[in-house]
Amino acid sequence: MNALQPWHLIILVLVVVLLFGAKRLPDAARSVGKSMKIFKAETKDMRKSGQDGDAEAGTTQAAEADTRQLPQSTPQAAEPVTPTAQSVPTASAPQAGTAANTDEQVQQLQRQLDDLKRQQSAQETQRNAG
Repeated sequence: MNALQPWHLIILVLVVVLLFGAKRLPDAARSVGKSMKIFKAETKDMRKSGQDGDAEAGTTQAAEADTRQLPQSTPQAAEPVTPTAQSVPTASAPQAGTAANTDEQVQQLQRQLDDLKRQQSAQETQRNAG
């Protein structure tokens, strides 16, 4: 009697469609799928890092990496940013490996990411308005 019947599922689907609307459901399902994929990959990485090498050193490095945050960049003029070969580090380019160089690269990539997010939000507002 307490088992989930097919008509329970039908009612549940109807309630979800009424609450969220039929247009938003594919986007919501897509984002849930992406989140689950990321979650699976992270748990797999955690298991793998726990089994590899010195567990104590790995957890210390992982804890330091998790607590370190990217610096917040200040908003700049909304100008299109096109990544060039000079601004994007490549694997073949020799790296100095210094903390200052790494921090500078992180800041530069953070600025590019912020600019791309601004461009994407501007495009979405134009798409919604038009």
